Amino acid sequence: MRASVLPAMALAASLLSACNSSGLSSALDLSEPSPQVTASITPDAPVPGGGIEDGIDDGIDTVESLIDDGPPAAGEAIEAQTDEPVEVALLRPDSAPVTSARNGGFGRIKVYPPRFRDAKPVSFGRVEPDHYQVHGVDVSRWQGRIDWPHLRRQGANFAYIKATEGDDFADPEFRRNWNAAASAGVPRGAYHFFHWCSYGSHQAEWFIRNVPKEKGALPPVIDVEWNHASRTCRYKPSPAIVRQKMKVFMEKVERHYGQKPIIYTSPDFYDDNLKGHFRNHSFWLRSVAAHPKKRYPGQDFAFWQYSGTGLSADHSTQIDLNVFNGTARSWRRWLNAHTR
Repeated sequence: MRASVLPAMALAASLLSACNSSGLSSALDLSEPSPQVTASITPDAPVPGGGIEDGIDDGIDTVESLIDDGPPAAGEAIEAQTDEPVEVALLRPDSAPVTSARNGGFGRIKVYPPRFRDAKPVSFGRVEPDHYQVHGVDVSRWQGRIDWPHLRRQGANFAYIKATEGDDFADPEFRRNWNAAASAGVPRGAYHFFHWCSYGSHQAEWFIRNVPKEKGALPPVIDVEWNHASRTCRYKPSPAIVRQKMKVFMEKVERHYGQKPIIYTSPDFYDDNLKGHFRNHSFWLRSVAAHPKKRYPGQDFAFWQYSGTGLSADHSTQIDLNVFNGTARSWRRWLNAHTR
C-alpha cells in the first residue's frame, strides 16, 4: 500500500517537532484523547462471462497443503479434502454479529474469476495466486477514477479502499470509491495507513470521523509498515511501543464499529514487531515474491497481497492484487460472519 506524499514543509516541521518533543509519553499514547467524533483481488478453469455460483463445486479448500504434501501427480486434479478451508478454521472469533444469508447477507453473492494481469509476474512455485478462487483489490487516490462495475467483472470480488493516514490526511478519492464500489456490488472496507509520530488514539478518531459506520462493510484494516520514504516521520519505535500504539488504535476502532480490525503488514515490519503477537486478530500479508507460508511461517492469514503491479483491462494505472485464503463458499461464510 502507498503512503501519501505531503510536500508542505510546514507540515513536515510540525510533525517532526511533535514527534521529537513528545518523547515516550506520545509513543505510549498515555494522554487522554479528545471526545470521539463519529460520522457519517481463480479457479483453474475460469468460467467465461460468469461467476462461481452456489451449485458449482468450490474447488480448492486447502491450497496451502500443497506446500507440505508436494505437487499432485501428473493429470491429477486438485480437489478439496474438507468442506472447511484452512483460514476459516483458524480465524479467531470476534465481536461482530453473524448475519443470516436469508436476512440481507452474502449467501448468493457472485464470485467472478480473475482476469487481471501482472506487469511484473512472479512464479510462486507449487501454490500460485491462481489456485485461489476469490481475488480482490486495494486502491487509493493513486488509481485515479475507477470503473467499479467493470473492475468487479474483471475479478474484484472485494476491495479495500484507503481512507486515512496519520491523524490529519484523508484520501480525496475515498468517498467516491466507497460509494461507487458499494453501488457496483463489491464488498468493501476501509484501511488506515498508520503513522508512528502520532497518537494511536488520535488516528483512531480521525479514521472514525472519515469512515461511515455502514451495514455490510468489511472489517476495518490497520496498515502497519516502515515508511522509509516519508517526508514527515521516519521514526521507528521499539517493538513494545509499536504494539502499544496499535493496541490503542485497534481497541478504539473496534469499540466504534463492532468489528475486530484486520492487520495488514509487510515482511520486515512483521519480523521486527509482530511475530507471535496479536493472535486474536486476522492478518493480511504482503508477500510478492513467495507464498505467505514461506515468508511468514506459522502465521495464519485471511488475505494475501501477491502483487503491487496488477493490471486490469481499460484501467490506466497499476493495482494491488489480493486473494482471500479460502474458497468461494467459505468466502460467503466469512462475509456473513465478519460484516456488520
